[in-house]
Amino acid sequence: MKLDYKAVIFDFNGTLFFDNDKHIKAWGEISKRLRGTELQETELLEHINGVPNNKVIQYMLDGKATDEQMNQYSLLKEKIYRDFCKKDESTFHLVKGSSAYFDQLKKKNIPFTIASASIKPNIDFFVESFCLDDWIQPSDIVYDDGTYKNKIAMFKNAADKLHTPIEDILVIEDSISGIKNAAEAGCKNIVVVDSAKQFDIYKKLPYVKKVIHDFTELLENN
Repeated sequence: MKLDYKAVIFDFNGTLFFDNDKHIKAWGEISKRLRGTELQETELLEHINGVPNNKVIQYMLDGKATDEQMNQYSLLKEKIYRDFCKKDESTFHLVKGSSAYFDQLKKKNIPFTIASASIKPNIDFFVESFCLDDWIQPSDIVYDDGTYKNKIAMFKNAADKLHTPIEDILVIEDSISGIKNAAEAGCKNIVVVDSAKQFDIYKKLPYVKKVIHDFTELLENN
């Protein structure tokens, strides 16, 4: 299926960088500290993947988390996560084909940015580690700054930064919640990176046009 779009919004974690195992381990550490229990797989799919940190912490504390607790445990979770990333050098790189796809978009003058549930220290970490500023203005990256209710608002803000109506934008996601939020924001074209091996589920979700394993599948010579 040929995709028709005027701009692109990328999710980051699990989409441009396969790091889900690091998030799981980090949230597992936070879960043990807050609840004394391990994470369940169903919790990851329904309450954690693609969800802003404050919402996850509220979930873990049954909606009773204070602003201080949300800030404290959000920063701690991400520090633990970044430490896991740096220790696993073999996986600390962008998904295959990402750079070439960025170059392809640049050549075609198609604007693009990132809308991520990550907090700013992580975004800064990614920009520095993967030289994202070679392709994207860091100021155009939408991230969890504590003001977004959910990712719907993030997608709408990213569309504004791209000066393109959301219905003309291709959103590239990996999480079920992110896909549903993109559709609710008004996106009609969604590509899913199957990092979580949920192909059959993804294909049934609204406006999903294609499910890929990496970005070589979006290159024009393939």
